[in-house]
Amino acid sequence: MERANDGGPDGLSGLSGALADALAPVAAGSAADFSVALLEPGSGASGFHGDGSYATASVIKVGILAALLLGAQDEGRRLTAQERAYAAVMIERSDNDAATALWGPIGGSSGLEAALGRLGLTDTHADDRGRWGLTHTTASDQLALARAVFLDGSPLSARSQAYLRTLMGRVTAGQAWGVSAAADGTGPGPRLKNGWMPLDATGLWVINSVGEVTAHGRPYLIAVLSEGNADREGGVALVEEVARTAVATAAAHASD
Repeated sequence: MERANDGGPDGLSGLSGALADALAPVAAGSAADFSVALLEPGSGASGFHGDGSYATASVIKVGILAALLLGAQDEGRRLTAQERAYAAVMIERSDNDAATALWGPIGGSSGLEAALGRLGLTDTHADDRGRWGLTHTTASDQLALARAVFLDGSPLSARSQAYLRTLMGRVTAGQAWGVSAAADGTGPGPRLKNGWMPLDATGLWVINSVGEVTAHGRPYLIAVLSEGNADREGGVALVEEVARTAVATAAAHASD
């Protein structure tokens, strides 16, 4: 059901192969589809498993805020008090009304795609009816967005990056699941954004999680996307198992 992408931005097929082996039992035990991409910034090692396109649900809110911040940078200004208020509840509490309020200011679907293209995303496509949660993306693209938020050399300014990271570190406790399951307490707390929703056509759940976690004293950027989950709880469990397995595999691969 899932297959590894050989290579990736760093051309490292070894880790992708290791992920394929480690995640095969997870895929075999689940009726849902999933994809994962991760990067260990210290070594530059990256790996990918699965190449599907998935509805973003609320993980797109990181992209919405990144687009807003890029626009403000272009205009040589800081976010207004109202924009900051919307941004905070959009990321920390996953407030949908706040995301909708910022959709127009970023230029809607076309503005989102243009901004994300500047950040290195090549396969993320907004819904043609402006339903931001139905933007489709790949795990590789979400890893590219994480790079833009967390690593040097980003089109986002250092101030914009720090603002996004701060909000992602303040996600309300009830939403601090997902990739955070891969953290082991050896560094700062996870900084993440999750997304979840049932699809109208099937009633099956999209469950996604993206962000930064620290394990074995090393930070990892990771994105896990999934669809076809029978319910929210099962989808969260799947995403957490994938995240734990992927990070553990990357750590073992680095020590080989």
